[in-house]
Amino acid sequence: MFMRTDIWNVQETDFPATGTPEEKLKFILNYAILAPSSHNTQPWCFKIDSGAIYLLADRTRGLPVADPDGRELIISCGAALFNLRIALHHFGYTGKIKTFPDPTNPDLLACIELGHSSGETTDGKLLFQAIKKRHTNRHDYQDWNVPETLLKTLQKDAISEGANLQIVKGDILRASVTELIAQGDHLQMADPNFRNELATWVRPSTSKSHDGLPIYTHGIDEHFEFATPLFAFVLRTLDMGYSIAERSRKLLECSPAIVILTTESDKPADWLAAGQALERVLLRAQVVKLFASFLNQPVQVPELRSQLSKLLGDKGYPQIMLRLGFGLETKPTPRRTVDEVVSN
Repeated sequence: MFMRTDIWNVQETDFPATGTPEEKLKFILNYAILAPSSHNTQPWCFKIDSGAIYLLADRTRGLPVADPDGRELIISCGAALFNLRIALHHFGYTGKIKTFPDPTNPDLLACIELGHSSGETTDGKLLFQAIKKRHTNRHDYQDWNVPETLLKTLQKDAISEGANLQIVKGDILRASVTELIAQGDHLQMADPNFRNELATWVRPSTSKSHDGLPIYTHGIDEHFEFATPLFAFVLRTLDMGYSIAERSRKLLECSPAIVILTTESDKPADWLAAGQALERVLLRAQVVKLFASFLNQPVQVPELRSQLSKLLGDKGYPQIMLRLGFGLETKPTPRRTVDEVVSN
């Protein structure tokens, strides 16, 4: 339906209003696949059958070192599910959704049907319009404060999806969280298995796989595409923990806000809810052109995750850490087409 270069430019006017439920659902998936995912693995798979979409976790795209339990994988799928929900409402359907519909198949995360006809709210329209504009911004942010009222709105968004958004306030707490992030960088980069896994997902911008992290996401100019194999080799070979930790510190220095998404429990259902909360927060931020990027090192390292939880007063399980701020637009990462993520 769309050229690969048009993945981020899907046009709602192409919606098959007179088509079959299957055709409508397949079109709506063009918005689901714009969700974020760790290393841009896009670990989702969909099946369309008898007027329903089945969302499944694609374990072949998991990160066994950084995410051995598949926690972030399911969070990523939750973000895709939220996009799908918003798109369903935009095109006039309530959406009939059941999560974990088959107890014998834990990888079947949701069954989605069009549901009844329904009108779209103004808020829903704003979130829908943000889907194509939202992408991770890993660059420095401007030294502009994030309004407290906006942060409170983001907190309400997270709560509405069954999660909580804790704001890192105060110099002491911020310094402690920054230190955990730096420790995470050192520990992860000291592990050759982690470095190899990360390097596996490094891509030249011209890659036909349309997943992973193009070299420009690492701060290297696209004109130096030829350097991609060398960069991947260096990642695999050298422990760059110190330099990466220093880069994280500098990013945090120019990040007006740091927030941590938490859940009361730590089971797959909580991870799926966290993914939906994450995407609602990210889309809400995008509405006002507030950018976000991930700093999940302390959440990915078990001993640091428990320390982070204590710093937050043991108020739930940390799932995702974000830095927020205003800045310049950046290029989005590639996405696979709908045909590539739909299986028979």
